[in-house]
Amino acid sequence: MAPRHFLDIDCFSGDQLRSILDLAHKFKAAGRPTPQSLRPDALKDAVLALMFERPSTRTRVSFDVAMRQLGGQTLVLNREQLQLGRGETIPDTAQVLSRYVDAIMLRTGSHEALLELAAHASVPVINGLTNLSHPCQIMADIMTFEEVHGPIAGRRVAWVGDANNVAASWIHAAVRLGFELRLASPGELQPDAELMTWAAAEGGKILVTDDVDEAARNVECVVTDTWVSMGDEDPDRRIALLKGYYVDERLMGLAAENAIFMHCLPAYRGREVTAAVIDGPQSVVFDETENRLYAQKAILAWCFGTD
Repeated sequence: MAPRHFLDIDCFSGDQLRSILDLAHKFKAAGRPTPQSLRPDALKDAVLALMFERPSTRTRVSFDVAMRQLGGQTLVLNREQLQLGRGETIPDTAQVLSRYVDAIMLRTGSHEALLELAAHASVPVINGLTNLSHPCQIMADIMTFEEVHGPIAGRRVAWVGDANNVAASWIHAAVRLGFELRLASPGELQPDAELMTWAAAEGGKILVTDDVDEAARNVECVVTDTWVSMGDEDPDRRIALLKGYYVDERLMGLAAENAIFMHCLPAYRGREVTAAVIDGPQSVVFDETENRLYAQKAILAWCFGTD
């Protein structure tokens, strides 16, 4: 039987995503540590390899703790600790690790490397971040949104800033889960045309604009991210392009009265968001951080076929 990979949100149906999200809410409601009744038998003593080619705080800690609380174990591997860093191929690495561990989480720059790993692994592979997407983050974000506003279907979300890998996963989620997404980005940093063609063909309700006010007006959530991500070239140019694309009190005032603010962190106050917003009453950034733990528990349970 083919392994259950968690690679991108667009690979799933809305019903499948809903099932994972519902399980994440259930894990959180049960509290910590995870009750024995919610610990899937398939995860008992299972080993999750955590492979990092990029630095991480939230992804590393949340996956490590999630696996341990579900009864499994983790093995953290950095590129310099593997023969990958000395020329061993990804297919060979995938087949070797599959003989030792029960699942693999990869955080890397290359999306192609993730897909190649999954194609040759005989155990589940999870996307912990690539240059094209960050699906685990968005599952936690949607869980956080639903804690405040209820089911996300039919709701309105604004993205402000660079239409990066996190924004791409928001686009996938908007299409699959049926909510409206508005993205305000400078022309040079707007979403990839191929991605938008896919979203339109799938019936997604997505607006792309260079007007931050148009994006934020009457939405129930405003989301942004750092202006310069790992691996981005020419940071000074990016900062210059994005100077008008920040979230402040004025912009939040255009959103719905009960709107929340999200940021996947790390954040740079005074650049993409003001301190008054990210540290203010509308901010749910640390709820997002906490919910990475529960979303990842649900993803792991799905990958091990225990949903």
